This record gives sequence, structure tokens and C-alpha cells, in this order.
Amino acid sequence: MNWITNFVRPKINSMLGRPTSDVPENLWIKCPETGEMVFHKELEANKWVIPGSGYHMKMPAKERLADLFDGGQYEAFPQPKVAQDPLKFRDSKKYTDRLRDGRAKTGLEDTIVSGLGTVRGVKMVAVVHEFNFMGGSLGIAAGEAIIKAFERAIAEHCPLVMFPASGGARMQEGILSLMQLPRTTVAVEMLKEAGLPYFVVLTNPTTGGVTASYAMLGDVHLAEPGAEICFAGKRVIEQTIREKLPDGFQTSEYLLEHGMVDMVIDRREIPETLARMARMMLNLPPQAAIAA
Repeated sequence: MNWITNFVRPKINSMLGRPTSDVPENLWIKCPETGEMVFHKELEANKWVIPGSGYHMKMPAKERLADLFDGGQYEAFPQPKVAQDPLKFRDSKKYTDRLRDGRAKTGLEDTIVSGLGTVRGVKMVAVVHEFNFMGGSLGIAAGEAIIKAFERAIAEHCPLVMFPASGGARMQEGILSLMQLPRTTVAVEMLKEAGLPYFVVLTNPTTGGVTASYAMLGDVHLAEPGAEICFAGKRVIEQTIREKLPDGFQTSEYLLEHGMVDMVIDRREIPETLARMARMMLNLPPQAAIAA
């Protein structure tokens, strides 16, 4: 690609009389499985699923909400105000700098995006992790946003669907990050005590403390094909037990086979499936009956 990037494209641009900076770097996206090159507009139109292989690429959080809710219309919840960099943490760079970079990259305040809308006519709250913001890691702001979303679902008396995509707890917030695990677990229990369904759609990747808390507490667990779902990574486990793990270990399909996931489902079928399950669990009439 270096030869194409450094020579062919600049040559074409010079022939067309336009600067190289006018050409986006991400016009074509490569399938991690097959190497197939897909035009990004085609990929977006197909909900970030590679048409040839069916490989599910990471989907931006806001696009996922717009795709889930009817007509792409929903009420976006504000990000709760919390303490920034409570531990004054610094590794190779300041935590405040990492937050600033994440906000510049995604246009979000933190990793959680949530909102209220209808999914095939069923009122629902949705919570989505944005993996491009510090790996979707769970910190104070994310924990607070999740809890507020659960409280809103209870107030609206409607189901909640969670789309986790995370590397786990945010190390820059230390124990304060780990405290979000029991806090969010309490929020899940509050929703269930209210008699409302809690759906989880596991996406790639769902790991660490997120898997050890609200991501595995749903009434129904769906998973996108090929998603990595685990607490500790495969390499860490192999080094600990000194054994080779089976192929496909910690994937959606492996977890389905071993009873950890209820259904592996294509992303394009998620809205219809969630609405159908919500209607059954809430004892609502089927959509066809309403339309009639």
C-alpha cells in the first residue's frame, strides 16, 4: 500500500489538479477476515457489515442508535457531569490529554451514548458503548450515564437494551472505576424489580469488568457474529493454565454452544428481534395486529 499511497495516488491527484489532502484516507476499508476491499459508503449503507464475508465491523455508537430507533429519531440523554481525572493519573501521557484526544476523535464527552425512542413501535431505552473513546472503557462518567439511563427506563416503564463494546474498567480511575461495577449492577436489579425487560446485545469486543457486571446480567443475551466476549484474554489464560485453548474460544458462536449466549444474530436483524421479544415479555399485541 505504500507504493500506491505515496506514488500512484499523488500522481493521479496531480493529473487531476487537486491537492492530495482533499482525498480522505478511509475511502476503502479492508475486511479483516478475507482482505476484501469495500467502499466506505457501501459499508455504511450495509450497517458496517462486509457484504461478501458478513464480517461485522465496529459500528459508531450514534449510528447504531439511529439505526435501532424508528426513523432514526430518538431523544439523546445528556452526559452527567462528574469529576474529571479524580486521581490526577498519568502514564505515558496525562489522563486529561487522553480524555481530550477521545473527545476530539469521537465528538463525545465520554464513552456512553444513550437515548429513548421507539423500536418497531415499542418504546425503549438504548445504551451504547463507543469503542473509539478510550476503548469503550468504564469510568465514573460512563457508570453514571448508564445508571441515569436505567432510571429513565424505569420512569418511562419501558425495556432497556445495552450494546457493550469495551476493554473493561478504565485504569486511569483505579478503584473509582471498579466501583461502577456494583453501582450498575444495582441499576440492573432496579429495572428487573420494576418488571421491565433488560436486553443485552454483545458486540466486539466485550471484555473485562464490563463482562463481569451489567453485560452478563440481561434477561436475554444476543451477540453479533464473531464478537470476542470474555473477562481475561485468551493469551493470558493460556499463560496461566499452560494449555492451548480451542479454536474460536471466547467468540459469540463458542459461547452460544456452551450456554452463555441465547442467540447469535446478524446486526441487520437486531431491531426487529428486540421489538418482538419486548412485545412478548410485556404482553403487548404483535405489530401486525396493530397495523391491522
